[in-house]
Amino acid sequence: MSHREPHAATEPRTGAVMGMRGCDSAAECRSDRPGHGLHPMQERLAVTTASKWVDAIVIGVDEHGFATLAELGDADGDHAGVRRVWHHDGFEGALAPGEPVAIHALYGVLARGRQRFSVADA
Repeated sequence: MSHREPHAATEPRTGAVMGMRGCDSAAECRSDRPGHGLHPMQERLAVTTASKWVDAIVIGVDEHGFATLAELGDADGDHAGVRRVWHHDGFEGALAPGEPVAIHALYGVLARGRQRFSVADA
């Protein structure tokens, strides 16, 4: 029987803790961590699980890349509520209060029209 050492405690990687972690600028970032670049597999999985999209309205967006969304939920009221997400590049200035968007409940993708952003829960 072998002796196992306990794993070190991990820190959560969402919201403000996520930060840019070594990225010099959003335009040059090549990270595929949540909230940074949208990985092709992440986008494909979101497309193939269409039932997991939740409609929302943008409540606000700040200069640090945090967006507050009011989820509309489905007919059963699932997923309704307020959600805060973060994107490395501040959503490229594409979001404005009052705009309709969709957020994927499983894969951390925010859709605005044809635009797609990887997001981290904040």
